[in-house]
Amino acid sequence: MATKTAEELLALGLRERWYPLCPSGTVKRGELTRIERAGEQLLLWRDSAGAVHVQEDRCPHRGARLSLGVHMGDRVACNYHGVQVDGDGVVVSVPGSPGCALEGRRALRTFPAEEHAGAVFAWFGLDEAAEPTPLQLPDPIAGGEWDNFLCYVEWDAPYGYSLDNLLDPMHGAFLHRNSHTMFGGKREAVFQIRAIDDGFVFEKTDQRGVNFDWVQLTDAGAQWVTLDIPYPETAGPGGAFTIVAALCAINETQHAAFFWRCRKVSGWERDSWRVLYRNRLEARHWAVLEQDREMAEAMPLDAWDRENLYQHDIALVRMRRLLRSEARRQAAALAAPAAAPAPAAPVPAPTR
Repeated sequence: MATKTAEELLALGLRERWYPLCPSGTVKRGELTRIERAGEQLLLWRDSAGAVHVQEDRCPHRGARLSLGVHMGDRVACNYHGVQVDGDGVVVSVPGSPGCALEGRRALRTFPAEEHAGAVFAWFGLDEAAEPTPLQLPDPIAGGEWDNFLCYVEWDAPYGYSLDNLLDPMHGAFLHRNSHTMFGGKREAVFQIRAIDDGFVFEKTDQRGVNFDWVQLTDAGAQWVTLDIPYPETAGPGGAFTIVAALCAINETQHAAFFWRCRKVSGWERDSWRVLYRNRLEARHWAVLEQDREMAEAMPLDAWDRENLYQHDIALVRMRRLLRSEARRQAAALAAPAAAPAPAAPVPAPTR
């Protein structure tokens, strides 16, 4: 992997992480899909068995875009000189010069990829040859008693702005005060940070189950944000409405966001919830999300340089400190490629 500074890693996303790239339906059989994620130009395609592959969108011959090439079932052919590469990044044929040294070489960077909960995930490692950390899904999107709908958006704002927004429960009582779920509760609160394995919970000390009252950040091979929003009885069975969110930078000023909207329902209650969501609730959720988008996209790119934080923002301070520390560690590892990268730093227990 090319050397990156700590600031570049903060802007484009830390490495040694799984990131969701796009909804699974974006990558269709027999087609080549080009996207940009974490500052990388990527090619996504499915082989004859339907397995998804994520590779650098760059022919190992002369650097032409493989996404402009030909899908050949279990390989991709560059349209420039016909060089063929398989799903492991191995050059399997050079039609213009059969038997040349390029044939048989693993010459194309290939990212470990998996599909879960309706999305394609890829591992962005510091060491391209190292095995990735297993991808661990939060319970609400892992199946079982939980059901979910994936909401996917791309916004014209740094991904850090959405991460800030997710770790800010207090904005629910203001920005979303006219929504069907976040109209109740007080407009003032005192927060605390509570340590958990691989992250922390940021929560109101004097209100629970009334509005957007707590949020959990987990960082263990992938970064997840989980929160609950209380639902009125008219919203059907399943208790509180849980959101699991994950973000992926596209570049320094754009990002992709994945919001899984979840409820713990099974049997006939699951069927009832799914019908109700599609016919009544989904449009309301999009309206709330549109409020977040408008706020994030309107913020200036130097917002962090001129902000004045207070007690409600202690989760932002904690999160940014952790990310900066890890970004400096990874930048140092990339600057010294001869040395094996140090293991990812665990998330330390926060202080109150």
